[in-house]
Amino acid sequence: MVNDRQSLDLTTFARPSGGESVEWRIADRPVPYPDSLAEMDARVAAIAAGSAPELVWLLEHPPLYTSGTSGKADDLLAPRFPTFQSGRGGQVTYHGPGQRVAYVMLDLKRRRPDVRAYVASLEEWIIRTLAAFNVRGERREDRVGVWVRRPDKGPGHEDKIAAIGVRLRRWVSFHGIAINVEPDLSHFQAIVPCGVVDPRYGVTSLVDLGLPVTMADVDIALRQAFAEVFGDTTARLPEATL
Repeated sequence: MVNDRQSLDLTTFARPSGGESVEWRIADRPVPYPDSLAEMDARVAAIAAGSAPELVWLLEHPPLYTSGTSGKADDLLAPRFPTFQSGRGGQVTYHGPGQRVAYVMLDLKRRRPDVRAYVASLEEWIIRTLAAFNVRGERREDRVGVWVRRPDKGPGHEDKIAAIGVRLRRWVSFHGIAINVEPDLSHFQAIVPCGVVDPRYGVTSLVDLGLPVTMADVDIALRQAFAEVFGDTTARLPEATL
């Protein structure tokens, strides 16, 4: 079956001609989840009002679980950390140190008001980022996120290396993606990650794949790949809040 998301024209999400570059920020310490929600709410409102530029905010969270709009109580098997209702799409996932979270606040009304195509563009961003480390990330029509094949674990086995969850307000996006760089993978065992129960599908990270990759390495690759899909960025000094 042809993967419809692969055939979408992602170039339509490039920054509109004459628009200002996307602001790019990196938090210098773990950001509590409620603080990130409050900061995103404020920035999304400012972008929608035309008083602030679009933003990509790179950060890590303390260990926690979040539940999206499709989350189920049964997906929390034995939660070891605080659980938050996120308001994003998707189900239950884990965030914690060693995972690069990228909150993406773009004005889709100006770029392309198409949620499905936007999710495909985020997948493409992740796939290009992973390619910088010679990792082949793949889309799956029935499973949102980015996956890597693991024949070493058995026939048909695949591991999820990156998650996606988005929300829109007045056609401005927020929430975004999470790439596993070197998190404690045992923390995923207390939940059903993103509702996937098939034993052939697990969770991995770049370091778990045998790659000695740092968070700084991933940030460089993320920025390069973002520019290819969404357009130029402008840098700010690392900081913990917006």
